[in-house]
Amino acid sequence: MASNTEPTRVVIMGAAGRDFHNFNLVYRDDPGCRVVAFTAEQIPDIAGRRYPASLAGALYPEGIPIVEEAALESLCREENVDEVVFAYSDVSHDQLMHEASLVLAAGADFRLLGPRRTMLQARVPVIAICAVRTGCGKSQTTRWLASRLKQKGLRVAVIRHPMPYGDLEKQAVQRFAARADLDAADCTIEEREEYEPHLAAGSIVYAGVDYADIVAQAEREADIILWDGGNNDFSFIRPDLHVVLVDPLRPGHETSHYPGETVLRMADVVVLAKVNSAADADVQRVSDNVRAINPEAPIVRGASPVRLDNPDAVRGKRVLVIEDGPTITHGGMPYGAGYVAATQAQAAEIVDPRAAASASIARAYARYPHIGSVLPALGYHPAQLEDLRATIAAVDADVVVAATPCDLGALIEIDKPVVRVFYEFTEIGEPSLSGLVDAFLERDKTAR
Repeated sequence: MASNTEPTRVVIMGAAGRDFHNFNLVYRDDPGCRVVAFTAEQIPDIAGRRYPASLAGALYPEGIPIVEEAALESLCREENVDEVVFAYSDVSHDQLMHEASLVLAAGADFRLLGPRRTMLQARVPVIAICAVRTGCGKSQTTRWLASRLKQKGLRVAVIRHPMPYGDLEKQAVQRFAARADLDAADCTIEEREEYEPHLAAGSIVYAGVDYADIVAQAEREADIILWDGGNNDFSFIRPDLHVVLVDPLRPGHETSHYPGETVLRMADVVVLAKVNSAADADVQRVSDNVRAINPEAPIVRGASPVRLDNPDAVRGKRVLVIEDGPTITHGGMPYGAGYVAATQAQAAEIVDPRAAASASIARAYARYPHIGSVLPALGYHPAQLEDLRATIAAVDADVVVAATPCDLGALIEIDKPVVRVFYEFTEIGEPSLSGLVDAFLERDKTAR
C-alpha cells in the first residue's frame, strides 16, 4: 500500500459514465490519490482513448488512459495499484464478486463509492427515475412525468445518465433542444434512443461528462429537474423524490443485480411496471420482494401498452424485429416490445437474424447468447452502424418492426418497409404515481 507520503494509486473500473462522474467528484482534486487508469467494459471501442487533461484537472496534465477491462489484473500488478473502484452498473451480484476476487488476488483493495460521496445537490427540486434493471421503462415514465409537470406550468429539465462515447471534451456539457442538436453532437443510436422521444415531447435534455456544470446550467432554466437514470444506477443528483421501477417480466431481479438492489432500498416510491404483460403470479412475487426489503415505500402499478404505427403491414408477413439495444444486451432480456408487438399483430413469422449478422453484430450475439430471434439496435460508431445496415439487408424478411425509440431510418438506409413500435407509461389503479407526485409537489411548495 501507499506510504503516508505517497498518493494512493487508483484504478476506476467503468463504462464511460459513472466512472468519470466518480472521478470528477471524489478524485480529481485530491492530491492524496493518483488515478492511473480507467478500465472500460460493456460499451465497444471506449478503450484506447484518454480522459482529457481539460476534464481531468491540474493534477493530470497528460490526462488519464482508458484501457480494456481485460487488462485489469496485469494493470494492478504492473502499476502497483492500491485500490480499484468499481463504477458501472447492471452487473449481477455474482459477477461483481468475481471482479472483486480478481482485484483482491492482485493485491489491491476493492471499493464501491456510495450516494453520499457521489450525489450533487441541486438548487431546485429533483425527481429521480431509476430502476432495478436496464429496460424497466424509466424513460417512458420520465416522459410521462415531464408532460404532467409541464401541464402544471413548471419549467422542466431532463438530465440523462451519461453516454459520452465520442469526443469527451466536446461532450463535457450537452444541451439538446431539437433533433439538429443530436446531429451536431454525432449522437450514437443509444443516445438517440434516449433523447429523441424527450425532444419530440418538447423537453430539454442535458447530458455529458461534468455533471456539476450540467446541473448548474439546468437549474438556471428549470423549476424542477427530472433525473432519467441509466441501466440500474442510482442518481448523480440527490433526489427530493426517488421513484424506482421494478419489472415483473424478470421476477427476482429486484435483488440480483448491482446497484439495483441499492436503488430499490432507497426508493420513496416503487413502480411495478409492465403489469399488462406479466403473469399475475410474477406481479405478486415482485410486489412481495419489494415489500420485504423496502416496507415503507408505496407501490404503484403501471402498464406499458405497445402499438404499431401500421399493424396491417405486419399481419401475415415475415418480420425482422429490431429491439432497443441495451435492454436485450446487458439488460438480459431475450426480446422486447418489438417482438411483443409483432406477435400481437399476427406476424406469420419472426425471422431469426443471427445467421445473417455482420462483424460486430455477430460478436454481440456471441457475447450475449441469451438474445432470441431479434436484432439489437447497435450503432456506437459508424462501422457498427454499417454492420447493422448490412445485417438488416441480409435478412430475408418482408418487413422490419423497429422498436428502438429513435428513428432508425434517418440514420441508415433500410431496404425493407419499416413499421415502428411505440410504448408509453400508463397508470393503473390506486395509489397512483400522479397522486404521489402531486402530494410531493404540495409538500415541496410548503417547505420552500
